[in-house]
Amino acid sequence: MSSHGILIVDKEAGCTSHDVVKLARRAYHTRSVGHAGTLDPMATGVLVLAIGEGTKLVQYLTSERKLYHGTIRFGELTDTLDADGTITERAPVPPLDEVTLTKSLVGFRGALRQQVPKVSAVRIAGERLHNLARAGIDVELPVRDVEVFDLQLLNHGPDWAQVELLVSKGFYVRSFARDWARCLQTVGHLAQLRRLQSGRFGIDRSESQATLAHAATGDLPPPALLSLTDSCEFAGRVYLSAQGVDDARHGRIVAEGDGRLVTPPPTDSHVFALLDTAGEMVALAERQDRGWRVLRGFPLEARR
Repeated sequence: MSSHGILIVDKEAGCTSHDVVKLARRAYHTRSVGHAGTLDPMATGVLVLAIGEGTKLVQYLTSERKLYHGTIRFGELTDTLDADGTITERAPVPPLDEVTLTKSLVGFRGALRQQVPKVSAVRIAGERLHNLARAGIDVELPVRDVEVFDLQLLNHGPDWAQVELLVSKGFYVRSFARDWARCLQTVGHLAQLRRLQSGRFGIDRSESQATLAHAATGDLPPPALLSLTDSCEFAGRVYLSAQGVDDARHGRIVAEGDGRLVTPPPTDSHVFALLDTAGEMVALAERQDRGWRVLRGFPLEARR
């Protein structure tokens, strides 16, 4: 079984994304493990792990859209903006009905400027914000450009609401919880969060964290990985001739005549997966004039 590819894990609450990475390192006997988008300890759901040569795909997978179900609790603000934090402020909750909640969400759709949480992995002057927060150092929190592609109210109660969000890279649902509560003239925090999809990887394709933990101890074989080829749904596909494969393996420009474009890339990507005639990954590339320029190459042992 190949140890190069992608694994989708249904992360459990109460552990960090790095804890799951450590399980994968033991299960697959490699230090070469990364992930495409952190989940906070309280959050559950889709965590995309990259194993071996799959780590070369992380920068492309991280940029993909993400789908969440989140529950916001109104009336209490915490220092982390989620249920793991300490309550720092309480405020009355106004009457909440479906019409009020739905109308209040309108301003959160589309392109937004969002202030990141002070307890986060964002760096300022080389130091992560969560380290500065623990040290009691106050800094001006960065504001980022993010986008909400879809936002729907799913359910609600007197002091809580559940929403579904389809968002861009860099979006903090914790920040949304804070900002939405402010819009409703109260305070609030993220009570629960589940990621259902990251890019084209959904929860239906995931392995349980428990299965990965058993593999890490040797009680079970490690779960099969999605191949490099199957993991490149963000890219267009180009099948190469023997000459094209040789050029790509050596980092040379692949001429248009030595590559047959099968599928164009999605509209939000300009990356191509260069494949040999057997469908094995040769390289990731970008279009250049009448050919393709290699961005990342894959060795022969990183099998499909």
